[in-house]
Amino acid sequence: MMNYRVLLASPVKQQEEILSEFLDSLTRLDKSQVELNFIFIDDHNDHSLLSRFALGQTNVRILPADTKSEYLCDESTHYWREELIWKVARYKDRFIKIALDEGYDYLFLVDSDLSLDPKTLTHLLSLGKKIVSEVFWTKWKPELIPLPQVWMEDQYTLYKSGREPLSEVEITQRTQEFLQMLSRPGTYKVGGLGACTLISQQALSRGVSFSEIYNLGLTGEDRHFCVRAVALGLELYADTHYPPFHIYRESELVKLQEYKGNLACAKPQVPVEAFGCTNSTDSTCTTRATGEKPINSDLPPEQSLYNRFQLHTLQTVNPSKITFSMLVHNESGRHLERVLKQAAEYIDHAVILDDASKDNTIELCQEILQGIPLTLHSNKEPLFHNEILLRKQLWEIAVSTHSEWIIILDADEMFEDDGPKQIRELLNHSSAVDYISFRLFDLWTENHYRDDLLWQAHKWYRPFIVRNIPDFQAKWQETPQHCGRFPKNITDLRGGTSPLRIKHLGWVRPQDRLAKYYRYKQLDPNGTYGNLEQYLSILDPSPNLVLWEK
Repeated sequence: MMNYRVLLASPVKQQEEILSEFLDSLTRLDKSQVELNFIFIDDHNDHSLLSRFALGQTNVRILPADTKSEYLCDESTHYWREELIWKVARYKDRFIKIALDEGYDYLFLVDSDLSLDPKTLTHLLSLGKKIVSEVFWTKWKPELIPLPQVWMEDQYTLYKSGREPLSEVEITQRTQEFLQMLSRPGTYKVGGLGACTLISQQALSRGVSFSEIYNLGLTGEDRHFCVRAVALGLELYADTHYPPFHIYRESELVKLQEYKGNLACAKPQVPVEAFGCTNSTDSTCTTRATGEKPINSDLPPEQSLYNRFQLHTLQTVNPSKITFSMLVHNESGRHLERVLKQAAEYIDHAVILDDASKDNTIELCQEILQGIPLTLHSNKEPLFHNEILLRKQLWEIAVSTHSEWIIILDADEMFEDDGPKQIRELLNHSSAVDYISFRLFDLWTENHYRDDLLWQAHKWYRPFIVRNIPDFQAKWQETPQHCGRFPKNITDLRGGTSPLRIKHLGWVRPQDRLAKYYRYKQLDPNGTYGNLEQYLSILDPSPNLVLWEK
């Protein structure tokens, strides 16, 4: 490989402990036949790490930021506002100009919450691609499975549609084929990328930019960069040989130490959650992390967490038994009856936590679940303004039933029509997984679900069924709203996915949509725990609806 001049650049607004790991990984990069220089924009950080990193080095530049903006992130996710997105876009375009003006062969844009494998840069250079990103995997929310920061189409579509109408089965199959492809070491053509991207001088000189394309509705500067690049005749590639570790949450610093300890291994680490179901038409879920390592890969650091919970402890639970758990509050006249009637077809025990209902919700539960063991608890005062208390309370009651499996659905959620027939078979074939994830569809009518940039729950897999593991030490997302129905560390266990779909009926009735809008407006007026733009979109008079295919 010839000598390349590379400018590694990053806008930095970062917690000190996370930034320290990022900078440490930069010092460890293999620089064989590379003249590497660094440039950072210090976006009003409250520490001096960047200055200390630059001490005594002639190849480090630190530029001041412009306006100061508040950037929020927590143990759930990162909250991006439009002004922040385009501020970062201006910074990245500034890096592009500097790289062009100073004649660099490559610009390497790296987010400041990544810890890089030492071989990342030299490997990406060896590929000879004009634009290429190294793939990493992230749980964008604690309850979700890890997914890549690269995609195939549009905002974050993980399959190639070819603009043809696809059934849900075809969408599932193509999505999982894409994820399986990225789970294998290789370099693949994709439609979108970012966060760890090497851009050649040829691409820079063609006019690539992160600035907004004014007639494009996609969110995020990386989308506008990718669309413009392809329009300029460039191709986008994703490489999977040396995935970085994404320190998306401060709590993941512990797992980072395991990642760093494994860097001595020559083989890349691929998240087992990426493998999903290999047969999307089958109701059984494909095992991940069964003890057998996928070809050419090692199990990720998360796998070691399972060692605390060996399967022999299942002797203290009732094998194959299913506990169905649910929070309820004034559900009469809504969806409770049809939800419970379906559940009664496949469960062994029901747990109902009533949040101080004033109607006949309790009587309805008792009537519909007659003949099924029922644990029913009613709070004297409502607690839904602090949802985390209810979720913890429900979880503790559910695990105390000693069933092997716990299903948690809300009173407006149910499996698709043939769900009861499939659930038992699904669990009978799930001896080597500890949670099963499904996609949830926000139905806006009985026969249509909503699908737009703000309503994409049906494109993500999240846990709805979890194995009851004795002595499991639950850790929760401690927020009063949107805290998750399960402990956040459930996804540290072994997971599987199922193509069986879940209907969310809570948006079907206009009066329910209005009530939810006002509830979110009251409980989370600034969108601190959720998405303010999504709250406002609840009242959209003409949402994009897609036919539910049976």
